[in-house]
Amino acid sequence: MTVTLADVAARAQVSPATVSRVLNGNYPVAASTRERVLKAVDELDYVLNGPASALAAATSDLVGILVHDIADPFFGIMAGAVQAEIGGPGGRAGGERLAVVCNTGGSPERELTYLTLLQRQRAAAVVLTGGASEDPDHAAAMNTKLSKLVAAGTRVVLCGRPPAPGTGAVALPFDNRGGARELTAHLLGLGHRRLGYLAGPPKRTTTRERLQGHRDALAAHGVAEDPRWTVHGQYDRRSGYEGTLELLRADPSLTAVVAANDSVALGACAALRDSGRRIPEDVSVAGFDDLPFSVDAVPGLTTVRLPLAEAGGWAGRIAMGRGEGGVDGGVEVDGGVGVVRGELVVRGSVGRPGRARPAGV
Repeated sequence: MTVTLADVAARAQVSPATVSRVLNGNYPVAASTRERVLKAVDELDYVLNGPASALAAATSDLVGILVHDIADPFFGIMAGAVQAEIGGPGGRAGGERLAVVCNTGGSPERELTYLTLLQRQRAAAVVLTGGASEDPDHAAAMNTKLSKLVAAGTRVVLCGRPPAPGTGAVALPFDNRGGARELTAHLLGLGHRRLGYLAGPPKRTTTRERLQGHRDALAAHGVAEDPRWTVHGQYDRRSGYEGTLELLRADPSLTAVVAANDSVALGACAALRDSGRRIPEDVSVAGFDDLPFSVDAVPGLTTVRLPLAEAGGWAGRIAMGRGEGGVDGGVEVDGGVGVVRGELVVRGSVGRPGRARPAGV
């Protein structure tokens, strides 16, 4: 028997209009209400309604690309590369698929809402980019949703995101921990021993992995970490600026600041200049990702280069049924997982502590 919108409303104990608002995403709904509606949708397997229900066994030409912030070059580069591979206007695949970019704003709840909408549309593929939430309840709900999408015939690719074991999704995670470890080890090798760290938002996989890599390097060099040396914030310039001022207030003797990404690093550079400190003569600064503006910063930003376009292109090929089960871009997909590694790029923003000339430049 066909499940209707009214059935979902009855299960969730809300009005049909509220169900429509949740699924269409065009009206603010309380988080607790949204969760009840999405739970009812999953329990009843409500996917399509009206005449479209006859197509329940087929997938559409739609491909969803989920990003945290489309204005952030990190996500824009990956989304553009995915779209170029799957087709549509300007795509290499001859317009076979229609790509829809879903901007989640970093909200785990909005992420699930978009996946529900794509499930209702019987999307041919879904590509999720960026880190995932480490909240246990959200992680469980996400794995359930991904499993249902795969079971319904949707290809699911996690690009720059940790694997989701048991869901059937293909994962192309970035080696954030290894890249961060190499970056901090480089600074330690130059003689730095008092390093501030600007971390991302708590309970995000990318935040944890990059911070752990930084701590791995400190431990390997016998450097005891001071709790005052780590500040959490958003992945943006403002957080880098404010976080650096907080680090300097806590310990003015810091000789280096390591940022969780390049945008945060730019904010750190601005805060240091406004505080009368020279880069790298007084304080070295390093970022992560190697976004396009990093090479043009003054001085050029030392960072870890992630192959964002290559990873996005690879994800797009897998979404189209190509590129899995072999070597692509020099990385092998083994058991549904292909780790994408970064590369240390040394520029003028890093030097030896107390030296006027940057090292490696």
